[in-house]
Amino acid sequence: MSTTSTPQETTFPPAPVFRRLWGRELHNYPEKNARYRFLAITVLGTVMLYYELYIQGAVATQIMSDLHLPFTSFVLIAVVGNLVGAFASLFAGMADRWGRANLVVAGLLVTALIIGLGLPHAPTGSLYMTLFAVLSFVEGIVLVATPALIRDFSPQIGRGSAMGFWTLGPVLGSLVVTEVSSHTLASHPDWRFQFYLCGVVGALVWLVTLLGLRELSPALRDQLMVSMRDRALIEARAAGIDSEQALKGHWRQMLRFDVVGSAFAISIYLLLYYILSGFVVVYFAAVYGYSPARANSLANWFWITHAIALVVVGALSDRFRVRKPFMIIGAATSLVGTVLFALSATHHQGYYTLAVYFMLAAAGEGMAFVAWMASFTETVERHNPAATATGLAVWGWIIRLVVTASVAVLPLIVPATSPLVDHGARVQELVTEYKQPLGVLQSLDPATAKALAADQSDVRALAKALGEVAREQGATPEQAQAVSAAVVNRAPQLGAVQAVPPATLAALDADPSDPTAGAAAVGAIKGKLHVTQSKAAALLKSLADPAVQSDLQLVNKYVKVLKSANTAIPAADLAYLKAHGAQVHKAAEDSPHQWQTWWWICVAGQVLFLPFVFVMAGRWSPRKAREDERAHEELVQRELAALERTSV
Repeated sequence: MSTTSTPQETTFPPAPVFRRLWGRELHNYPEKNARYRFLAITVLGTVMLYYELYIQGAVATQIMSDLHLPFTSFVLIAVVGNLVGAFASLFAGMADRWGRANLVVAGLLVTALIIGLGLPHAPTGSLYMTLFAVLSFVEGIVLVATPALIRDFSPQIGRGSAMGFWTLGPVLGSLVVTEVSSHTLASHPDWRFQFYLCGVVGALVWLVTLLGLRELSPALRDQLMVSMRDRALIEARAAGIDSEQALKGHWRQMLRFDVVGSAFAISIYLLLYYILSGFVVVYFAAVYGYSPARANSLANWFWITHAIALVVVGALSDRFRVRKPFMIIGAATSLVGTVLFALSATHHQGYYTLAVYFMLAAAGEGMAFVAWMASFTETVERHNPAATATGLAVWGWIIRLVVTASVAVLPLIVPATSPLVDHGARVQELVTEYKQPLGVLQSLDPATAKALAADQSDVRALAKALGEVAREQGATPEQAQAVSAAVVNRAPQLGAVQAVPPATLAALDADPSDPTAGAAAVGAIKGKLHVTQSKAAALLKSLADPAVQSDLQLVNKYVKVLKSANTAIPAADLAYLKAHGAQVHKAAEDSPHQWQTWWWICVAGQVLFLPFVFVMAGRWSPRKAREDERAHEELVQRELAALERTSV
């Protein structure tokens, strides 16, 4: 009888602890429970990595404020990180030779230390950027290594479900970020708390992967496995597999249109996902005025729906044995949700309406993405099963370059976001604190305010200004006009009142016949207004006229309001408002339209994804797919029979 039909587990003598931790290769395909355990650990590590990568997005506004980073500098951090991650993905293509598991374990240790100890203690933006670049480098490697592990442990029949769980990594990572932050920011407002918590959890997950993660030996993983029924044949072939020969020309094999084109297509399809994962708090703060906790709470609807779609559709695509129809249906669904969300940028909707738009976009995106991941690994296997990590490295490189480009051009598409993020909170704080005096000052025509600041004795500017103040205080147009007229008609008397010292005026109010006070008042009017002694005396006398007094009282009422407004706001705060108030106000008007332009770009990316579905591996018809499966099983049985005959 053949020894190939019931393969025996290869046993090895006990190894030292270090070698057992480093030597992770399995020389026999694992049984069901062990395989599920390795898949679960891989998914857990992926979720953790993306939790660490995305945590800064939940507290972006606080980080920028604390480290004094303008919005453009914060975006630059993301650009540098993604660019570094792109080339790290190419480096990870070497996982086909070096293995995958140790890259994941080492990477999770590095990221836990950076998140828990490095980033929250970075004193400057430049050091923060450096540490984030290292974090992104590791993420670029694991982006390739973890899906390669998922592929290794999942035959093509079942690949959709397995990839559904792997694609949960970035989505559940985002969900954990928004869920944790939305429930802890109120009680722990310091952004560093989010990093400390993430670092502790990261250390625990690293320990799990250190003790429990394994991988297939090169001879096993280098073969195409369609179903679990291929196990005997895969293990029988393993002894004759030359891994180095199998990888000969592997980069050239992966630079095919169906690999590169489909990798680019999914990268632009996920534009909405990238920006939401990094800038959802920024967007809703700039356009809707949401707090970080509320923005993260709304984002939960997107991530939860996305996660459910990944798992459900992954299983459905396995059941029906097809991927392409799910990609098309998913893309169409996400287009509906994304279009509605784009329209909401300039036509504000309620919280739950936005949640519905998010659910539509996320359901479609999850459906298309999980089907694409399964189909992409099958497309790579169509060229060379041994070069899976290389194909995933090409995808990781392309997707990171697209993310880099999208984040780099974001400030150019939404320039209004910069002043809103950099100065909007402080301006709003000052506007709220000085609401009444600002209302008075803002009621003035800019030209009038400028003229009055240049010359406080400008009668026309004062008349117009006090009329505007009267309107702001609730006067009718007729009453405001009367105030302005009183300023013009009583300009000489107003000048006289301003010329006389307050103490002298008080003495005259107490005793109009006081000769000393009268003489001092006439002298002050004469000197200040440059008039004759008799003219000065006549002006002083006119102040006693009841009609003049009535007009002066009316004018003084609004003069006091204007003076109070000018003195109520500290000089530094007033200077800040003058420097940034108008800029922030204009940015608040422009921001929704600019963000809408960006969402339309996301819509275009989803449309362009559609034609690339047709170049990927896989059937459209479930019936044809099942026929292929039966043909493959017959081929496996024939090859096994041949191996049995040669081994007898």
